[in-house]
Amino acid sequence: MARKTMSCRLNGLEISLMVLFLLMTAVSVGLITVLALKLDSEKQPEEPTIPTVNPPENNYLIGVGRADCTGPVADVPLMGYANTDQTARGLHTRLFSRAFIVDDGSKRVLFVTADVGMVSQRLRLEVLRELKVKYGDLYRQDNVVMSGTHTHSGLGGYFQYTLFMITSSGYIKPSVQAMVNGIVKSVDTAHRNLRPGRIFINKGELIDSNLNRSPHSYLNNPEEERNRYEHNTDKQIVIMKFTDMDGDGMGLLSWFAVHPVSMNYTNRMVSSDNLGYASYAFEQDKNIGYLPGEGPFVAGFSSSNLGDSSPNIRGPVCVNTGEKCDYLNSSCPIGGKKTCIAFGPGEDMFESTRIIGENLSKKAKELYSSASQELHGSIHAAHQWVNMTDETVAFNSTHTGRTCKPALGHSFAAGTTDGGGEFNFVQGDTDGDPFWDGIRDMLLGAPSNETKACHHPKPILVSTGEMNDPLPWHPAIVDVQIITIGSFAIVAVPGEFTTMSGRRIREAVKQELDQGPFTNTEVVVAGLCNIYTHYITTYEEYQIQRYEGASTIFGPHTLSAYIQRYRGLSKAIAQGTTGELPKGPEPPFFDEEKLFNLIKDPVADRAPVNRTFGEVLEQVSPVYKVGEVASVTFVAGNPRHSGDIGIRRLLPWRGFTTTCGG
Repeated sequence: MARKTMSCRLNGLEISLMVLFLLMTAVSVGLITVLALKLDSEKQPEEPTIPTVNPPENNYLIGVGRADCTGPVADVPLMGYANTDQTARGLHTRLFSRAFIVDDGSKRVLFVTADVGMVSQRLRLEVLRELKVKYGDLYRQDNVVMSGTHTHSGLGGYFQYTLFMITSSGYIKPSVQAMVNGIVKSVDTAHRNLRPGRIFINKGELIDSNLNRSPHSYLNNPEEERNRYEHNTDKQIVIMKFTDMDGDGMGLLSWFAVHPVSMNYTNRMVSSDNLGYASYAFEQDKNIGYLPGEGPFVAGFSSSNLGDSSPNIRGPVCVNTGEKCDYLNSSCPIGGKKTCIAFGPGEDMFESTRIIGENLSKKAKELYSSASQELHGSIHAAHQWVNMTDETVAFNSTHTGRTCKPALGHSFAAGTTDGGGEFNFVQGDTDGDPFWDGIRDMLLGAPSNETKACHHPKPILVSTGEMNDPLPWHPAIVDVQIITIGSFAIVAVPGEFTTMSGRRIREAVKQELDQGPFTNTEVVVAGLCNIYTHYITTYEEYQIQRYEGASTIFGPHTLSAYIQRYRGLSKAIAQGTTGELPKGPEPPFFDEEKLFNLIKDPVADRAPVNRTFGEVLEQVSPVYKVGEVASVTFVAGNPRHSGDIGIRRLLPWRGFTTTCGG
């Protein structure tokens, strides 16, 4: 009996020890797991999460975002007027990237409109690389459209082809980084803010904000075609209205054909120009109590077929006589083309920028308020890379044409009435000049007979397609792309389409889409997308060889080649065969070591004796009258020393905010 009692006591002790051991083991494993997770979270950067919420039936998942992409506002050449002496010396308005994401539950598209001169191939490729690192294959070359507003007062230096690097003093890393970071941040914000919503579209006419700067070329289009339109520029403004499911506004996207050159070629301040001002005005109206560039509502005013469309609506005059300029070549009897200048509606370029911007904003507000046509249906995206130097165009069963290696004509160097060129070049030149041809042959080499014949009647000034030192002077591989949201199509074009070119491509795309499941499709042209290839005129406009025709780098059949390609994309969307489209030849991504930079490094900054950087030297006055200018002076360094330099604003009701980017 004693032995049995002892046996029971031992079993109880064993059980207690086993329970205690199991509890300690569980606690230890738990602590180790928590520690491991903590260490892993510290090692791994936080990645943006992909929302899993699906849009409700017949509605979309929508995200909007905005971020600063200004960059260093000193010493860097401005991109637009091709003048390396026009370097930044201050700030008029900050530059922003605005991103819009739409998801139908199975497919997604991203549209970015950025306050840059144009989206270069290099910029697009760098952004896509960053997006791939963050999001994998969610945002790709086929479903991402990147459009530049075409401000001529944004920073240059973000190209990889020789001609563009020459005109903007090379590849400028701080400029590129500011743009890439700003665009990616705007996408991050839109991605984080995705939520169910609705999309409405509307359109109307804006009469007083653009003027055709090459009417002589426009008149060379067939009379029957011209008679279909009331104006020689597109007056149509199209808007997309984004709301959440409660009807609260999220954002606006707008397209209108006007050059952002209200800030003229004498300007030295970084500026988003008239389209950027329109975004600013619309957002300030919606984001009450927020500083510019802040607030949840995002308004993007995008470029369209603006090739021959100027905001200088008072038109060109001979500034020394007040007489009209020569109709064909925009020159004056005294002073030549330099004295033939077009003027905007304001007393100076700042007022003209405001007036055109406010016109756009006011009309967009009117259309936004009355928008009632709601979009429904699937999302589609079609994209190809095309070698535009070797496209064959089938006009009918017996006649074909082809595109050419890139080349610029003599009238390219003449400039426009928005910004004159140099020397004695004039617009409308179909003969060329033996003197300049001789200089070209000696310095750059003569164009081949094949290229000259292909570009006829353009007299070639620079045969860029035959020049590859140190890198190709112009691109050959070009993006063509269309995205559709329900019955709304965005045609992303790689350059500056003229008024009639844009009308023709819109019509061609609509014809193809309406033959499929689409009905009454609304088509807009988004300009300056994905890569820059200068201008695209009609065949008839090309014959006149004003600035736009001389800058149509792939020859007289460029538009026909694009129409053929965009018809193919439209047909694939309508038939549901976009997955069968060949991708085409991929564009190059040149090693950074091969890209040159002609800008000298900034000298070291030194604050004055007994002063520190950021210290206020002259404070603002406590009270101002309406119309007075508020100014403050503080110790500052060269903005090129930091791509994130900014102004910190202390607000008693919101703490402080920092504006970054230059």
